[in-house]
Amino acid sequence: MQNALINRVYVWQLPVRFYHWINALAVTVLCVTGYFIGWPLALQTGGEASFSYWFGTIRFIHFVAAFVFFFNFLCRLYWGFVGNKYADWRNFILIKANKWKEIKDVLSIDILQARAKPIESIGHNALAGLTYFITFLAFLFQCITGFGMYAAMSHSWLPQMFAWVVPWMGGDFAVRQWHHMFLWVFVIFTMIHVYLVFYHDYVEGRGVTSSMVGGWKFIEKETK
Repeated sequence: MQNALINRVYVWQLPVRFYHWINALAVTVLCVTGYFIGWPLALQTGGEASFSYWFGTIRFIHFVAAFVFFFNFLCRLYWGFVGNKYADWRNFILIKANKWKEIKDVLSIDILQARAKPIESIGHNALAGLTYFITFLAFLFQCITGFGMYAAMSHSWLPQMFAWVVPWMGGDFAVRQWHHMFLWVFVIFTMIHVYLVFYHDYVEGRGVTSSMVGGWKFIEKETK
């Protein structure tokens, strides 16, 4: 007869958890405000026009969230070099062949439902690592294009570092189109991400959801 021994493993360190929740809030604010910047509402009012500054407020909130998003992203990149093995940057660069096999196995569970046994990964599985790497590239693209557009209205040193982006990409209109299009990448990613988190929490029973609050996962080991 076999009994299950549950071990508590400290997976997500405090800086990783801070990054996750700050990033989630920043992305949400950026998506909502970015949507209204791209497709503004035609609000009508009988008051003085100079008192109606709602669009300017939306843009200001978008800019503030963008700075928070950018520096939070830099902190996560730094922690990828100094954090524990679960936060290490190598988890997101798939070099070994067994990682690509693990991606196939995860897809067979999450998408095709062809396997009943979940993947035994404590940190990110290989598919999650690849997905987050692609997401990091999307983060970088949004930062570059966002600050590139902001450089035209700011003399601050940070936006001016990206003043070359708009001419290089063919003008302000093209950059705005690409920037707005990537908004939907984050919307779709968020929907899939939330679904898979709860799905794996249900299937694996390791406390995936609560681990991003307390940092701990519960790993089952079989003992005779």
